[in-house]
Amino acid sequence: MNKKFIFIIFLFGLIRAQSISISPDTAIVTFHSTLIKNKKVEYSATTGTQPVWDDHGSPIAAVHYTYYERQYVNDQASRPILISFNGGPGSGSVWMHLAYTGPMILKVDDEGFPVQPYGAKKNPYSILDVADIVFVNPVNTGYSRILDKEVKKETFFGVTADIKYLAEWINTFIQRVNRWESPKYLIGESYGTTRVSGLAHALQNRQWMYLNGVILVSPTELGIDSGSGRRAGPLGASLRLPYFTAAAWYHKKLPDDLQSKDLLEVLGLSEEYAVNELMPVIAKGGYVSNESRNKAAEQMSRYSGISKESILSYNLDVPTSFFWKELLREEGFTIGRLDSRYKGIDKTKGGVRPDFNSELDSWLHSFTPAINYYYKNILKFETDIKYNMFGPVRPWDRSNNNTGENLRLAMAQNPYLHTMIQSGYYDGATKYFDAKYTMWRLDPSGRMKDRLVFKGYRSGHMMYLRREDLRKSNEDIRAFIRYSTPKQGEPAKY
Repeated sequence: MNKKFIFIIFLFGLIRAQSISISPDTAIVTFHSTLIKNKKVEYSATTGTQPVWDDHGSPIAAVHYTYYERQYVNDQASRPILISFNGGPGSGSVWMHLAYTGPMILKVDDEGFPVQPYGAKKNPYSILDVADIVFVNPVNTGYSRILDKEVKKETFFGVTADIKYLAEWINTFIQRVNRWESPKYLIGESYGTTRVSGLAHALQNRQWMYLNGVILVSPTELGIDSGSGRRAGPLGASLRLPYFTAAAWYHKKLPDDLQSKDLLEVLGLSEEYAVNELMPVIAKGGYVSNESRNKAAEQMSRYSGISKESILSYNLDVPTSFFWKELLREEGFTIGRLDSRYKGIDKTKGGVRPDFNSELDSWLHSFTPAINYYYKNILKFETDIKYNMFGPVRPWDRSNNNTGENLRLAMAQNPYLHTMIQSGYYDGATKYFDAKYTMWRLDPSGRMKDRLVFKGYRSGHMMYLRREDLRKSNEDIRAFIRYSTPKQGEPAKY
């Protein structure tokens, strides 16, 4: 064996022996321009890492972020900044970053389905014209990683822990980019709504940072009437019926008299029935009369597109997983969990739940190549660290989830603070009518109704994937920011 070959083997072994790591504190800045609502917007993009420190000031984790800042702004103090999180828990910020509010979006068709070649394109509806945006990847998501292997995972992975370290991180970030004067907004999607609801309270009460708005995209229950998990019992069973109605309407499975109506009209009927008639019947359980039970099953069948017999077999409490399997069973398809417009194919027509989530596979199909291409080629961020679409954050401590109540308290403490909910009607995971109920219960006194708003869209969990809803939902954010930004000199008082 020659010496050159031996050296190559040695060098390869040395490289392999090195661990892949990421620096805790980096920043790469690039400059770009785009057209938003047909007007030129020039902006900088800063992407890198900012540390999470322990109590002794040592870095224990690197949190990756991307910060978009409009250039040539005369009055930065009055310009809003929006801090964006996705959910999971364990999901990177890729979804809203590269499909919703940011200046670039992935290449998909007008309904949100993957197309090739993969990649990204300019977003003509981005809110960067009215607000700067920072997309944050919590620990172990995206490029963010734990640095100190001795640190307990409980430091990061739980409802309370997640909020605690991210509140500290946001404080540092705002200080670094000099945005203490600016109106501040949080936006979260799915579990990210749990995160930002808790952060609203933590930022105000532990960091003394007061917000103007919180945007909840496809919200969870926020710990409101949900115990340690999803809403159950008569409440949960009733609240999910309008979602069944929406999915059935989309797939043309409702009776003709309902199918011929507009979606929103049908949903109004289903909502009224669910709350006023169905819930009391289910609440009586086994002691409800056979006549009432059968009548309820007939109405549920009418509003859901599945058979009376199947509904009775579940004692009127039909699981969503069964519905995803049942609605198009005879056609040989399942429907998506997060967006029921998507279809899947199972191994067998039989069974009580789909083999896989058709919508999630479709999204991973398009997002994964796009985000990897985008960071390397557009933002010039080079690393051997893998971008975690979903990272290892389990077990996740879900105890003490009081985030809904904490958001209510934050709004009560701060007369400037407004909340907007955005939901897709075809979302079967974080259902739109559950979101409405959450909004109702956020303000049981009714004294803050003028600071709460609900917006619905004809799509699913990531409603912004559908081009028309991308336009509409971004415009709704613009309107929300305008409404929730006080006039100059207007005091925060009741």
